[in-house]
Amino acid sequence: MSRPTLCCAVVVLAAVFASASTDAAETGPAGPNLVFILADDLGYGDLGCYGQKRIKTPALDRMAAEGIRFTDHYAGSTVCAPSRCVLMTGVHTGHARIRSNSPGLLEPEDVTVAELLKQAGYTTAAIGKWGIGHPPPPGDPQQNGFDYFFGYLNMWHAHNYYPEYLFRNDQRVPLVGNKVAQPRPDGAGVAIQRAQYAHDLFAEEALEFIERNHEKPFFLYLPLNIPHANNEAGREGMEVPSLEPYADTDWPEPQKGHAAMITRMDADVGRLLAKLKELGLDEKTLVLFSSDNGPHREGGADPDFNDSNGPLRGIKRDLYEGGIRVPLIARWPGRIAPGQVTDHVSAFWDFLPTACDLAGIKTPPNLDGISYLPTLLGREHEQRKHEYLYWEFGGKQAVRMGKWKAVRLPPTGDTELFDLDSDLGETLDIAEKHPEIVEGLQGVMRSSHR
Repeated sequence: MSRPTLCCAVVVLAAVFASASTDAAETGPAGPNLVFILADDLGYGDLGCYGQKRIKTPALDRMAAEGIRFTDHYAGSTVCAPSRCVLMTGVHTGHARIRSNSPGLLEPEDVTVAELLKQAGYTTAAIGKWGIGHPPPPGDPQQNGFDYFFGYLNMWHAHNYYPEYLFRNDQRVPLVGNKVAQPRPDGAGVAIQRAQYAHDLFAEEALEFIERNHEKPFFLYLPLNIPHANNEAGREGMEVPSLEPYADTDWPEPQKGHAAMITRMDADVGRLLAKLKELGLDEKTLVLFSSDNGPHREGGADPDFNDSNGPLRGIKRDLYEGGIRVPLIARWPGRIAPGQVTDHVSAFWDFLPTACDLAGIKTPPNLDGISYLPTLLGREHEQRKHEYLYWEFGGKQAVRMGKWKAVRLPPTGDTELFDLDSDLGETLDIAEKHPEIVEGLQGVMRSSHR
């Protein structure tokens, strides 16, 4: 079945911002700057503004208070590579090029949000973990629309927080002082000498990129690898330079590391927001923060210890809500009213059309995404809504349609049905009570997979 044709949900930027005569001066020739910060394996319940009680996230909590927090936002998939592919290309996993962490790469016909924004006059950068497909060759981000790249190309390399090298564009950059014991060909492994922490380098690179480009429109994609585990390190996989401010707690060491990683990332989000304000870019920049999937049970971490999935069932690799429902926070002073919370149902494949609307350019046809710009600007009456959302991973399929959520599980193909309005934790399978609903959602599963 062909993908539904998608038109821009909102008219071009000039019309969207017609209420202000100084918009062109404020936002630049191609619209506002865009910053998309993506955490790695951060759970729905890992932030204070989403109910976390013990892990400290003051900067992100403040960002939510100064902008809008989405309660019903979904990742592209339940693992990293397909989720990032969906974010970049605007199609769900029934149509996306990359649908698992198995071998496969973006192809020239796959149009990314970076390519579109670059054509619109934006300077584009990706800093952090690329990890779209496997194994990505040197220069893959540049081949897909990014003017500048610094970080890990390979998702497995990104397990190691103290790698021997990273990539700047298509060139290896040695990290002096880091030594990995028996590194794999893809760079994964466990460091025995630790001098440079990759996340800290990403934070500095992001600030430097903003400094270099603050006089022209830019798109900064910042896919961090916190709080993913170094799987190769076993129970010592929550690698972080300091366990503060949790070092003196009576928690297990992996939980101290997990929490310390999140709080360290939070502080760097705060530094980035402060840099925008320092450079006078606050009201010219939309900053979005999300996570690529639900929380993990790796590196010795236990997602139940600090209730990382909040009220949701499931974790990474599940298609229950805990595996795919993620935070989304948006901040744009002067445009997004502070202190908002929305239950608009949205997903990673909506980012590309939203970016197109912001840049005042035409959204490509045949996407699965719908721009959520009206919701950002408080214009709910203009907001188009999804008829359904769809995911597939490892033979599993899931559909959300309104309050209904269906999950189809291999190898039997049995389909569970949940009412999210009354059962957010997906504790009660009511498929037998609603066979007609199940049949309809199974039809969506069949038609959504190509």
